[in-house]
Amino acid sequence: MRPRPAFDGPEPGGRRPEPGGKRLEDVMEAVSRGDKDAFSLIYDAVSSTVFGIVVKVVRDRAQSEEVAQEVMIDLWRQAARYRPEQGSVMTWAATIAHRRAVDRVRSAQAAANRDQAGAIRDRQTSFDEVSEQVETRLESEQVRRCMAALTELQRQAVTLAYYRGLTYREVAESLQAPLPTIKTRMRDGLIRLRDCMGVTT
Repeated sequence: MRPRPAFDGPEPGGRRPEPGGKRLEDVMEAVSRGDKDAFSLIYDAVSSTVFGIVVKVVRDRAQSEEVAQEVMIDLWRQAARYRPEQGSVMTWAATIAHRRAVDRVRSAQAAANRDQAGAIRDRQTSFDEVSEQVETRLESEQVRRCMAALTELQRQAVTLAYYRGLTYREVAESLQAPLPTIKTRMRDGLIRLRDCMGVTT
């Protein structure tokens, strides 16, 4: 399939005239036989309309360009499924565009919901058995003395987690350190606190 340029959005005047006076339905029939030149004509005829539909649903221009390209790929791959008696090529393209756009929005929302649920789980889940033991023994003077014995990264990580309620991921972002490193330092720091504070297992 001939590569096409990125979408620049709908052009003034709305729908373009059908290519060379041919009916788009006839051109689509040629596309269904693998005619790449025919597909170029279809692309030029419907791409602006497709983009316009997508951007109204998705809102984000960059994502809309991606979705619009996916729609055009669908038109190429599914050309043999097109049935003129069920509607015009433009209507068919518009239907695919709207479905793709809605799918992208739903997918983005589902991803946001998963991230939010994960953050809630992170906050609700205790770090481990050691952290629970330490948390029950937070006498201020003893804690300050024991915290001073930690490394700088351990002390910062534990402080952010316990006194500011951040998750592992949020601590890693705040300290600009890899998540696995934060998890390791956090656990080592909690073990040192446990030993320093005399918490027994």
